[in-house]
Amino acid sequence: GQSVVRSDADVERAWDYALAGGRVNRGRVIVEGFINFDYEITQLTVRAIDPASGQVQTYFCDPIGHLQVDGDYVESWQPQPMSAKALERSREISHKVTEALGGRGLFGVELFVRGEEVWFSEVSPRPHDTGLVTLASQRFSEFELHARAILGLPVDTTARGPGASAVIYGGMDARGIAFEGVAQALAVPGADLRLFGKPESFVKRRMGVALATGADTDEARSRARDAAAAVRPVPGDAAQ
Repeated sequence: GQSVVRSDADVERAWDYALAGGRVNRGRVIVEGFINFDYEITQLTVRAIDPASGQVQTYFCDPIGHLQVDGDYVESWQPQPMSAKALERSREISHKVTEALGGRGLFGVELFVRGEEVWFSEVSPRPHDTGLVTLASQRFSEFELHARAILGLPVDTTARGPGASAVIYGGMDARGIAFEGVAQALAVPGADLRLFGKPESFVKRRMGVALATGADTDEARSRARDAAAAVRPVPGDAAQ
């Protein structure tokens, strides 16, 4: 349901599209201002019990950079290079937002960055799609951190090294698809796969993700893209 309004003539079309594409239709839509930014990050923020004090404390993962196409994430990498001031500001905003929401768990805070300026975009009170990279890049993934925080267990946001993820699309509208090229994908150095097992595929539905590590984020991204490109979704009855 996302679209860009560039003139008054676009308003009615955008309104109808937003209502038709939203998860619920309550006669209201979100209108956002257009910001020219250098890059976008996800600041994974964890609210968990501090073992020493017994109080809720805020913890931060390394910033995650990501590439979006038509509003959907297609690649993410960790860490995203950024200035110390921009990182500090990102964490200040993330702390303020998650503290206002309260509770325990992992939050995916999305932020726009231009130079050392930072704007809040949105927050997901749960593991975030761009955070799938943490399955490769961190000691504990975003899913483990979320579970530990909810259960009142200690958390550790330590990074293991540069990592990246790349989306694997369904490529077809079908039920019960299979995947070929898995062995080739896993032969890429530092690569791994997560195939989601969703019962129904759409052309642009995320059906899996390739993960990779590397000496730096550029190498990790290249490996993740290569692994994702090797996987070929096929109709379930066509698989050998």
